[in-house]
Amino acid sequence: MAVSLALDDAIVLVTGGVRGVGAGITRTFQRAGATVVTCARNVPERVDGATFVTCDVREPEQVDRLVDDVVAEHGRIDVLVNNAGGAPFALAADASPRFHDKVVGLNLLAPLLVAQRVNAVMQRQESGGAIVNVSSVSGTRPSPGTAAYGAAKAGLDNLTASLAVEWSPKVRVNALDVGMVHTEQSELHYGDADAVAAIGATVPLGRLAEPDEIGACALFLASPLASYVSGATLAVHGGGERPAFLDMTQRKEYA
Repeated sequence: MAVSLALDDAIVLVTGGVRGVGAGITRTFQRAGATVVTCARNVPERVDGATFVTCDVREPEQVDRLVDDVVAEHGRIDVLVNNAGGAPFALAADASPRFHDKVVGLNLLAPLLVAQRVNAVMQRQESGGAIVNVSSVSGTRPSPGTAAYGAAKAGLDNLTASLAVEWSPKVRVNALDVGMVHTEQSELHYGDADAVAAIGATVPLGRLAEPDEIGACALFLASPLASYVSGATLAVHGGGERPAFLDMTQRKEYA
């Protein structure tokens, strides 16, 4: 039995793999020896070492072209990391139906679309393949301000389990429920550096994750080390969130 995180010569498709968490995933797979193809709607300023293809993963024709191009160039797809996603802050009572539709489309229907197309390739391969869906802790707890996003990620977790059953034994399908990550856009979400540090202190491990740490978990699920792991959702949140009631019970007046 192979016991290794090496993916030498593997062909890996990472959606949204050019910045933030996606860039960390791309770097991690490259360090493991994989050839990485990544995509996004807009051309980035730079892509280090990966092949970039412009693609809106919500559009079936563009996804078909992306998958066809990867197979034409490399002959196969060994790993798909469905990373593209996200949503701006918007209170559910104020957001339009179109806004909610677009959020669910990007975070649930698009991963299903890409996975469906890639699965068709993997089923024809003798070695099958592995799919990793990048989900969020927002799918397992209340998500005020991003309610549609949280609901979509909850759906992605369930979708992961369902596809793992439907597409077995050739294709393994797993997910990462990701918590707060320190990226180049952290201050847009959390405030200045002091605010980011204060928020990190609320995490049991005392800090936000780094993008490459998310990449390491995706690499594990795609590697031979996880050969008997399918339909699983791995929590990558540094221990989660400290229960609010503990802060109250530990105040001096309640001690």
